Amino acid sequence: MAAPASGFTDSAEGTDACDSFQGAGDNFAEYCITEEAVNDAAATYAIPGVDEISSSPNLELIANIPKFGGFATESAYNTDLAFQGNYVIAGNYQGFNILDVSTPGSPQVVSQVVCPGSQGDPSVFGDLLFLAVDAPRSDDSCNSASGSAAQQTSWEGVRIFDISDKANPQYIKSVRTDCGSHTLTLAPDKAGTDVYVYVQSYGPSSGAFYCKPPHDKISIIKVPLDNPTSASVVAAPVLFPGTAGNTSTSGCHDITTYPELDLAAGACMGDGVLMDISDRENPVIISQVRDTNFAFWHSATFNNAGTKVVFTDELGGGSGAICTSSYRTNQGANAIYDIVGSGADRELVFKSYYKIPRLNSTLENCVAHNGSLIPAMGRDIMVQAWYQGGISVIDFTDSANPVEIAYWERGPLSDTRRILGGAWSTYYHNGYIYSNDIQKGFDVLKLDDPRTNNARAVVAFEELNVQTQPSYPACTTVITNRINGGLDVKSGVTCLDGASVNGATKVAPGAGLIIFDSSLNGSITATDATVVSIVESKVNGSVKAPGAVIRDSKVNGSVKI
Repeated sequence: MAAPASGFTDSAEGTDACDSFQGAGDNFAEYCITEEAVNDAAATYAIPGVDEISSSPNLELIANIPKFGGFATESAYNTDLAFQGNYVIAGNYQGFNILDVSTPGSPQVVSQVVCPGSQGDPSVFGDLLFLAVDAPRSDDSCNSASGSAAQQTSWEGVRIFDISDKANPQYIKSVRTDCGSHTLTLAPDKAGTDVYVYVQSYGPSSGAFYCKPPHDKISIIKVPLDNPTSASVVAAPVLFPGTAGNTSTSGCHDITTYPELDLAAGACMGDGVLMDISDRENPVIISQVRDTNFAFWHSATFNNAGTKVVFTDELGGGSGAICTSSYRTNQGANAIYDIVGSGADRELVFKSYYKIPRLNSTLENCVAHNGSLIPAMGRDIMVQAWYQGGISVIDFTDSANPVEIAYWERGPLSDTRRILGGAWSTYYHNGYIYSNDIQKGFDVLKLDDPRTNNARAVVAFEELNVQTQPSYPACTTVITNRINGGLDVKSGVTCLDGASVNGATKVAPGAGLIIFDSSLNGSITATDATVVSIVESKVNGSVKAPGAVIRDSKVNGSVKI
């Protein structure tokens, strides 16, 4: 949650922002929702009441764990999520929970670590958990009290835990960073010996000891994997040398790395940037964009191909009711950019905005927030949190025309006051959607849609930090019909979704095959394939495919994998 943007109008006080836009004499007012449009929206969508649920028929809540223990109070905000195997690490301003989701419909609490210091943004790598602390503390311990930024003895930055024993995590190291750590992002090196932590922070003050302006930089922590307690800040690159950045830029709010492509996308408050991170200690900006419609560049998501970036605008800092008739349809929204060109000449090119199409009440904080890709076959689809605006599933395959395909939301937390709440982070992981609600706790949802169900066969990540984006197999061909005479996959990745094949299937070395909800009458042979995945399907024949994944399927024949 960011500080409110300059000029933010609290719609709970009844101010008509459209009037101020019109008075300013610019073209903002033409995007305001008219009274007629508001009435039309109200006629087609009724805002749910307190604690009521509204959703599309294809998205359903299957489990919830309310806040508990040291995180039960209203001011103990649930925050971000990280994933490892059957475990979810759920951040909170007061520390983190570890939950076992091996049965997604019945998640179990494994441990709760109370270690205060907003905002508890977690990332996991092997046995290491990194936790962001973005508030001055009296010291770096879990027993610390609130501190003063003006004091040299105060501490904020990154805490490192050993979570090899999920039931008993151990705090092993702290690293102080300038202005603390609002968010953090991992960038593993390619040698597998070190992991770098990109630390995003902002809010400098001349009265602060470790957080003085200018602060157009990030901190980079190097963590040797064979000796993580020697972790230290090794670089603090200035991202806007020679300038002050945009007037509101004083660091970055969030960075998403795509290590496989040596790319990163930064939401740097007043600027959206694309970076080359081939040298992990020296990220280089290769494209920088600004948008007068954006108030606060908050986060970024690549598509799987690394040819698009979805940026979010956290207008109102997360506490404002931005999904009301007082705001334009593209305020507090996503901005979708294509990445065009190659190498150092790549550029971010704006294509469209996306905002949830439902209105909220003035008592609900709502704005674009954290989301992740759903690895659907041949499409760019993401699920995203919108605070009390709920959860939205968006198809942005056509980056100029994004479309919502599912939604789920609770009604306001109160009918008398605005309580900060709603979905902070909502991510897809191995077949299910997990969401950390600021007040209502940990949610598990099931999306049942023919456009996304096939994602269950595309990939199953052992470890996932959404801001450290991994790749998954890209379908070069998607088959949904009947194939007679067998199938010969010579190159690329062929994906079957609800298809049938009569005859033998052969996959050449270097090619791939992904099968979901399909029937194959014949053998499957694949040697040195890049991927073979058979999920929720039937094979009437033998399968000879070293390294293949076969899950929830029936094979009537010998299996050699």
